[in-house]
Amino acid sequence: MSDHPTSMDLTSFALLILLAAVWGGSFFFAEVALLEVSPLTIVLHRVLWSVPVLILIVRLKGIAIPHRPGIWGAYLGMGLLNNAIPFSLIFWGQTQIESGLASILNATTAMFAAVVAGLLLKDEPLTRNKLLGAGIGLVGVALIMGIDAITRFDPSNLAQLAVLGATLSYAFAGVWGKTMLSGQPPLMNACGMVIGSSVLLLPLVLLTEGVPSFALSATTWGALLGLALLSTVFAYALYFAILKRAGAANLLLVTLLIPPFAIALGALFLGETIGREAWGGFAVIAFGFAVTDGRLFQKARGRIRAKP
Repeated sequence: MSDHPTSMDLTSFALLILLAAVWGGSFFFAEVALLEVSPLTIVLHRVLWSVPVLILIVRLKGIAIPHRPGIWGAYLGMGLLNNAIPFSLIFWGQTQIESGLASILNATTAMFAAVVAGLLLKDEPLTRNKLLGAGIGLVGVALIMGIDAITRFDPSNLAQLAVLGATLSYAFAGVWGKTMLSGQPPLMNACGMVIGSSVLLLPLVLLTEGVPSFALSATTWGALLGLALLSTVFAYALYFAILKRAGAANLLLVTLLIPPFAIALGALFLGETIGREAWGGFAVIAFGFAVTDGRLFQKARGRIRAKP
């Protein structure tokens, strides 16, 4: 799939908004589930319940399930980098910070992914815009965390760093997927990834936390199933539909659309508030994304040149 942008029609934009809503909802669902379930077990629920649904979709679409051990080894790596590590870090971070704030920090994913890809992939060179955009994104993060993060320890600072660690894991996952799995059908990659992360997480949860309790409230089960079925299975279906219609560059816009949904859900149902520093940091992060993407400035230059 080419990274070059294609047209962004009204249907593609509507699908992008819907994807932002279901991914923004993942921060809300996690916040609800954390009242009864540990972060690591929440991650297991998220990936494990999505496995049978994705297998069913793959079979219904007639997609061949690979049998080579090397492919399944690559799925394990993808499950680790794109699910197990980042989900665990984000959900643990949400034990210390608001869901909306976690979503804002998560918005740096696209910028850091561009830098990591530029360093590790020959066909995605590290450009001045990518470096500058990442630098601006870090300034936004610094505004959110504040100068106190350097001078004193605070659990919330550690939680914010955990979410940033998740974005770095996502960045390496992008490189891993492009290097190891680019020849496989996208939906099979999604299915293999959640199978891989389930295989990794199940023994880890059993060893560290024991058998997960199923005696949970209906609200918690709703949140866990929302994470698995809406924020994972349905989100992947939307993701690949948008990727096919509008291209990878347009799809990256979702990283800026997720925080408003997460913040709104947190405010409406959890009583969360986001401070001015977080909003200011988000604005700077959004500007950093625009610099990394580059298209907004290209269009502006084009209009200036077109003027008589």
